[in-house]
Amino acid sequence: MLVTGSVMDDASARMSGLSTGGTDLDERRLIAAAKAGDRQAYSQLLERHQAIAFRAAYFITGSLADAEDATQDACVKAWLALGRFRADAPFRPWLVRIALNEARNRRRGAARRAWLALRLTGEPQGTQAAASAESEALAGEERALLAAAVGRLREDDQLVIAARYFLSLSESETAVALSIRRGTVKSRLSRALDRLRSELGDAR
Repeated sequence: MLVTGSVMDDASARMSGLSTGGTDLDERRLIAAAKAGDRQAYSQLLERHQAIAFRAAYFITGSLADAEDATQDACVKAWLALGRFRADAPFRPWLVRIALNEARNRRRGAARRAWLALRLTGEPQGTQAAASAESEALAGEERALLAAAVGRLREDDQLVIAARYFLSLSESETAVALSIRRGTVKSRLSRALDRLRSELGDAR
């Protein structure tokens, strides 16, 4: 079975629903309180954003256990570094960046690259509602082929695609998470998608 344009179209359609990456007043209050040493406020921040940090770590490691460890360490390091964090900055991409760095430290060889573990829904197994057996099998085959194509890209391309499509980060959040300029996100994503389309074309 060949990967059709519908997979790419579906991913593109998801872009319209991405977060603006803004920091609401309640979150700013929680950040300010956490910076002042309020552990309960920090726990509330983690309740909001720990899941996406875990998904980012899982993308890198391909291992639930390693992703869990990386996320836990990222949460501890973020707490210890809160004094240097700007209270008006978005917390989510900052935590994701720390989780990605921790995950890189735990990645064990090419066999654990993101494309082998990720199911291209951005969720570890067991979190999606079950579909019919036939549609699930077809979707799984398409995802596997697309995942293999993503896996043939260089890491920078994989990460920008993952941040924008699989983690649904905005451009500004992606810039923070990947430690690049916001203007670089758009150009890097465009090049990554061009390479991905080429890989998909070769698979036909």
